[in-house]
Amino acid sequence: MTTSSIPGLARFNTQSAEDATTALHEVCASVRWGSAILSRRPYATPEDLLRAGDAATAELTDEDLDEAMAGHPPIGRPRPGDPASAREQRGMDGASEDLRAEMLELNLAYQERFGHVFLICATGATGEQMRDALKARLGNPPGREREIVRAELGRINRIRLTRLLQDA
Repeated sequence: MTTSSIPGLARFNTQSAEDATTALHEVCASVRWGSAILSRRPYATPEDLLRAGDAATAELTDEDLDEAMAGHPPIGRPRPGDPASAREQRGMDGASEDLRAEMLELNLAYQERFGHVFLICATGATGEQMRDALKARLGNPPGREREIVRAELGRINRIRLTRLLQDA
């Protein structure tokens, strides 16, 4: 299969650097991550792009990881007008007021403990599953939590890159 037979990938490969940078920033807010993906164009297959995304995520410094996390709203409070965060946090749709209040409290406790937003690949997770993960991760040592955050960011980036190729 050639790149030209994959319309979304062909479009991504031939987009202007400015347009591709904008699209990649919507996938991941880390400038270093987007630059790494952009610098490796063109991609022969979607899997090549996903592997490049994984490699770029693995190469992020702590500062880059902080920048990436800053692009994510807290669970239970998707960014207004941001269809990606609303879609990804769909598991909170219809959550009870009690669960929403608990998530707010837990998010604040997490942010106070670790200094950044609680990051989880929320796609397909229920509000209760996200709450339970947040509760469990609050007890992690900071180094272990950083590893989990990187893994979760990688999962989110893969989903978003796949969607980018479908939407392109």
